[in-house]
Amino acid sequence: MDRDGTVNEQMGYINHLDRFVLLPEVGKAIRLLNEASYLAIIVSNQSGVARGYFPIDLVHRVHEKMKAFIKRDGAILDGIYFCPHYPNGKVLPYGKTCDCRKPGTGLIGEACKSFDIDMEKSYVVGDRCTDIEMAQEAGLKGILVKTGYGMGDLEYVFPELPFQPFHVAEDLLDAVKWILG
Repeated sequence: MDRDGTVNEQMGYINHLDRFVLLPEVGKAIRLLNEASYLAIIVSNQSGVARGYFPIDLVHRVHEKMKAFIKRDGAILDGIYFCPHYPNGKVLPYGKTCDCRKPGTGLIGEACKSFDIDMEKSYVVGDRCTDIEMAQEAGLKGILVKTGYGMGDLEYVFPELPFQPFHVAEDLLDAVKWILG
């Protein structure tokens, strides 16, 4: 699943720990995945590192805060993978073109190296067209959530694209209930 706009409020770059706000029912959604023996894995672009907006250490601290919030609801994340790169980034070594930046599938490849993932039964849940494009490129079903940029992408971006979400959900909990249903 994507992070910004899917798991936490979409508010531009999370350039301070206090700007991280978990969306409602996210812990419950991830707990349901845990209980159903699904892997709960985050894949996220964090180009603010390459752009010089915040240090990579902040990304790690945000992820620790996210895991602590989710743990309060009895849930755990199995893995977190993020891309700190951006082709025109000014901070080396992060200012580069890579295959891990969504819609590239490099982060999914990293997760597959760490976990025995059944790709036939896997989904990508996110709020951007790039999440759904990554899903398509990896041969996965992409679920668009209406949180974050989801509603805008659904109305203004997807009508012009050659690919569409496999399913549209209100939020992460709705997506998880659909997956498990």
